[in-house]
Amino acid sequence: METELIIMLAAILALLLISAFFSGSETSLTAASRPRMHTLEQDGNPRAGVVNRLWDSKERLIGAILLGNNLVNISASALTTSLMIGWFGEAGVAYATLGMTLLILIFAEVLPKTYALHNADKAALTVAPILRPVVLILGPITLTIQWIVGSTLKIFGIDLSASLAQDVAEEELRGAIDLHSGIGEEIRHERQMLRSILDLGDVEVEEIMTHRKNVVAINVDQPAAKIVDDILASPYTRIPLWQGESDNVVGVLHAKALLRAVQASSTNLEGLDILSIAAQPWFIPESTDLLSQLQAFRSRHEHFAIVIDEYGEMLGIVTLEDILEEIVGDIADEHDVDIEGVKADKDGSLLVDGEVTIRDLNRQFEWDLPDEEASTIAGLILHEARRIPDIGQVFVFHGCRFEIVGRMRNQITSIKIERLEDEADSEGEEETAAAG
Repeated sequence: METELIIMLAAILALLLISAFFSGSETSLTAASRPRMHTLEQDGNPRAGVVNRLWDSKERLIGAILLGNNLVNISASALTTSLMIGWFGEAGVAYATLGMTLLILIFAEVLPKTYALHNADKAALTVAPILRPVVLILGPITLTIQWIVGSTLKIFGIDLSASLAQDVAEEELRGAIDLHSGIGEEIRHERQMLRSILDLGDVEVEEIMTHRKNVVAINVDQPAAKIVDDILASPYTRIPLWQGESDNVVGVLHAKALLRAVQASSTNLEGLDILSIAAQPWFIPESTDLLSQLQAFRSRHEHFAIVIDEYGEMLGIVTLEDILEEIVGDIADEHDVDIEGVKADKDGSLLVDGEVTIRDLNRQFEWDLPDEEASTIAGLILHEARRIPDIGQVFVFHGCRFEIVGRMRNQITSIKIERLEDEADSEGEEETAAAG
């Protein structure tokens, strides 16, 4: 009799341990980092490969774990109930229910899952080789269960075969980037770059181009000597050439090509045909997204394009460097003109040029100002105010206070921006200030 009792107690203990194994396995395999497992497999870790193969058939994996977990829990409860009835009669059912609930909850659920949650990667690598044969053995049963579940859900119009939508997958990736925690400048810059890469397909070249009024262009009808002087005085490598009208771009002159031509012509610049050494201009529509344009730059082996509107009018220029700067931030060299457009004041406010883009502000300061209706900070104020504001007027929206500091004709040239603490109380408010 004592031997039977010991065997039953040992069986119950073993079943509880197996239940703890299944519970911990479920948590570890669902909480483990898939990118890290992929990296470990690439580095030659065989256990990481097993984890990834189990993930490839996640429904079978979860089905096998749940099936095994329920089998051992029910078996442990049945043995305990039988043992308690033998000791206490029918009252043993209540004792068995209460006792097994506590034991399973504490030692077979909370304890292993807590450990697995805090050591997910390590636990996943440990349990994966053991679970693999379990999944294979229980495979036919789990497939049958999956078929029953799928058929039942179809009755209610739920289709499990639908793949994960692209936008949902992108949202998950953005969430992972936001969770890339850290307060250092390097971590913040990494978050900015990763977000910018995902945004390339949503941003059009019009939003990052250099507007035509700021484009340095040269009249090709000028004497060759004057064109050479203008090129040497310019900080840029590629210069658009226009003829007749400033919007009529007829070529793009590369400084290196010009220097080769000047060297070949010795001192005789009068006979130099500038158009013959200039490249044909490449025109692109304003609605082209940055991802498509980046791929086009790579396929055409070009770095420079002219942006036009639907009527064929020149709007500005965009370069490969412009797109790269959208990802990594400003790329300055010894010839760049240092115009940042944002200056910090002692009181914590910012003095911002109207042409500074909303995307640059959001990226630099990790704000969330909307850029759907306008690309520049001046455009955002015009959109929200629904009028052209006067100098000294103050608007409060999107968690910021905007004071108009400079205006030239109908263009907002300078704004003072203060970030407010309570964004909820600042939406849609407008303050009045005397014009200075």
